[in-house]
Amino acid sequence: MDAVLVVWVLSAVGISFTVSASVGFGGSLILVPALALLLGTKSGIGLAALLLAANNVVKVRAYRETLPLRRAAVVIILVAIGSAAGAVALVVAPENLVTIAVLVSFGIAFVVERLDTTPLRRAEAWLMALASGATSGFSGTSGPLKGLAVRSLDLDRRHLVGALSLVSLVGDVTKTAIWTEAALISTSGYLLALAVVPLMLGATLLGRRLNSTVGERGYAGLFWVVMVGYTTRLITAL
Repeated sequence: MDAVLVVWVLSAVGISFTVSASVGFGGSLILVPALALLLGTKSGIGLAALLLAANNVVKVRAYRETLPLRRAAVVIILVAIGSAAGAVALVVAPENLVTIAVLVSFGIAFVVERLDTTPLRRAEAWLMALASGATSGFSGTSGPLKGLAVRSLDLDRRHLVGALSLVSLVGDVTKTAIWTEAALISTSGYLLALAVVPLMLGATLLGRRLNSTVGERGYAGLFWVVMVGYTTRLITAL
């Protein structure tokens, strides 16, 4: 890479990691399109998964005291299953169809949440977890589905970020393993992941401080800003 591309990649990495650490997810909203633009769609998606997986290790460490393993266990397993299926199908997946499916699911989930259909929330969370993993494998990003799936668990903001970090880690590691085997991620990608570890640490500390200072209402605002960003990006991609 020349100097301009290096600056572009590092800027995208830093911003995406900070957003991800403060809200719990959303890093792919910035990182996937940035890397896809530079490296091509499949290579960019693969490298983004690797970098996000490494960053999620740091996030899980940072939020280790608020990891709701038992409450989020089913969601984590379903995301892993969906991610594996989606990653395997990446080569033949019709991206526009996936985008439409994500938008429809987001709309249904939003309506269900506004109606406060409590008996459906667990089933809704499980369905969105499976769908979020599958769409993440297709397109490199789960869109709003992962956020809504974990939010349906009714956690406070620190545990919500912890759960999102765990879910993201499992999904990204699953995709990274499959795409490395399929040669979508090269050795240079792993070297880049090692090189940006200090950036991961700094961005995670900054993101955790933002999460601690914004309060519940401020966090809810950040959460929905990321959700709207995902949805806008999906709509413009159609």
